[in-house]
Amino acid sequence: MNSVNIGQVHLNVVDRGSGDPLLLVHGFPLDHTMWNAQIEVLSSHYRVIAPDLRGFGRSGSTGDEMTTMGQFADDLAALLDALQIGEPVTFCGLSMGGYIAWEFYRRHRARLAALVLCDTRAAADSEEAARGRRLMASRVMAEGALAVPEAMLPKLLARLTLEERPEMVESLRQTMLATRPASIAAAQRGMAAREDSTALLGEIDLPVLIIVGEHDAITTVEEMRQVAGKIPGAQFVEVSHAGHLSPLENPPVVSGAIEEFLGAL
Repeated sequence: MNSVNIGQVHLNVVDRGSGDPLLLVHGFPLDHTMWNAQIEVLSSHYRVIAPDLRGFGRSGSTGDEMTTMGQFADDLAALLDALQIGEPVTFCGLSMGGYIAWEFYRRHRARLAALVLCDTRAAADSEEAARGRRLMASRVMAEGALAVPEAMLPKLLARLTLEERPEMVESLRQTMLATRPASIAAAQRGMAAREDSTALLGEIDLPVLIIVGEHDAITTVEEMRQVAGKIPGAQFVEVSHAGHLSPLENPPVVSGAIEEFLGAL
């Protein structure tokens, strides 16, 4: 992995392969390793860039109380500059990575060739959901990261994954526990404050692929189907045997869908 300085912080990033650039943006509170299967497959035909976001994985942090989705988006634009990637990229984001994708579209539209949105939503948090994020941020700052996997893992993974793939569950738990509490809290506050992107959907003038796990309890199949229906020409793929972390839970289907989508661009 490379450590790339983008000004205030350094970002740890996998940069592998050659060809059209594909930017893989992880979900909360994870790191680039959630894309390992996609990196392995897709880097044979594309230049795959998979960073740890500010404050996550091995990337640096400035310790801000809130990291907005716009800040993450600007970080990624700066990363592309640092890597001297001038051509438009396909931006593939999961969950929080999808929230960042909407902001990247708003701020850096000229840098986009296409969007892949996995297990995410366009709507802003309800007041109840935003309150829950802020409470979790306060709890993590007071008690540390220990409560995060216990609260999140049952929601992130399909029941069958939880029951039959203990090594995946434990790997995710360790990733969460290794994340700085301040970074977890800052991202939670940023997600709670994010802009509603529903009105943006009808304006998107790029090829778009929507991917969702059939057992996703956070962003359901029906919700993501509605998002796809509002984006002109969007493609929709439902991933069997997967919950909210479809790229991890069923890598062949997700990697295959992305590869087919990219091949048609």
